[in-house]
Amino acid sequence: MRLLFAILITVLSLFYFLPFAIAFHRKRANTGAIFALNLFLGWSLIGWVVALVWALKDEKVI
Repeated sequence: MRLLFAILITVLSLFYFLPFAIAFHRKRANTGAIFALNLFLGWSLIGWVVALVWALKDEKVI
């Protein structure tokens, strides 16, 4: 039972930090800000979705 609980917590944690992982993989310039938004406001669905959209949005280089 403990192993199942540990696996569940691990999978949920990975899913929770999915926006940060995407931003890190895509080498975004604002990965730190996405991580902070995800860490502090990711618990609300709105904060998590905003972080995900921000991580997936294309960067415009001027």
